[in-house]
Amino acid sequence: METEVKTAIELKHECAKSDCAAGVSGIRDALYVLNGKWKLPLIFTLSGGPLRFKDIQRSLGDITPKILSKELKELELNEFIVRNIYSTTPVTVTYQLTPYSQTLDKVLFELKDWGVKHRQRIVESRKSKL
Repeated sequence: METEVKTAIELKHECAKSDCAAGVSGIRDALYVLNGKWKLPLIFTLSGGPLRFKDIQRSLGDITPKILSKELKELELNEFIVRNIYSTTPVTVTYQLTPYSQTLDKVLFELKDWGVKHRQRIVESRKSKL
């Protein structure tokens, strides 16, 4: 029994015939909703429970209030977070993840693990070049 090695061109042709186009479309859809450098870290930050605006900003570090507000609105629009308003004096507003956002848990933790390994690899690579 021979193992067939396929070239990149053959794989690309096969991909076009199969459901590869749907996969690419799905990735584009996911990136459209989760685009930018703040959305996934924001979701990860809120995974610990509801937080107020300033607490989220402090946790993320160098995000501006304007950008944070924009990102929170987009995540709310896409049903990843919910904004809770409490009639206290002064008014208290918190943000928390929806049950739907938990569908990203596996992706977030895999991405986090990959990021840690990648950073270690780059650091080791740079050290070996010195």
